[in-house]
Amino acid sequence: QVQLVESGGGLVQAGDSLRVSCAASGRTFSTSVIGWFRQAPGKEREFIAAISWSIGRTYYADSVKGRFTISRDNAKNTVYLEMDTLKPEDTAVYYCATRAGGYRDYEVSRRSAYPYWGQGTQVTVSS
Repeated sequence: QVQLVESGGGLVQAGDSLRVSCAASGRTFSTSVIGWFRQAPGKEREFIAAISWSIGRTYYADSVKGRFTISRDNAKNTVYLEMDTLKPEDTAVYYCATRAGGYRDYEVSRRSAYPYWGQGTQVTVSS
């Protein structure tokens, strides 16, 4: 079992930056990849970014590429999502998720690939 706790969400203005964190605990040695997803009201949960735990390979959705940066701190078992030039349409609950074992690149954007999820952190961007 792996437990994930997100933090760092809040209310910001359009154009601002914000960093959210995902702290992992439990059987973290088995973690292979951590992903960030978001869900806006009335919409499906969508993939944002992911990072492989061992080599730090990163993956991004086209909608955030160039504005969001995912990184990890292995010593702290924490993954970060730095969000720049935020827009009102970035308003959502942001979730991190993880899985153990091997994976294929095309799987990192699929919700079904992640059995472990955090409780989410709200990010609200005002115009």
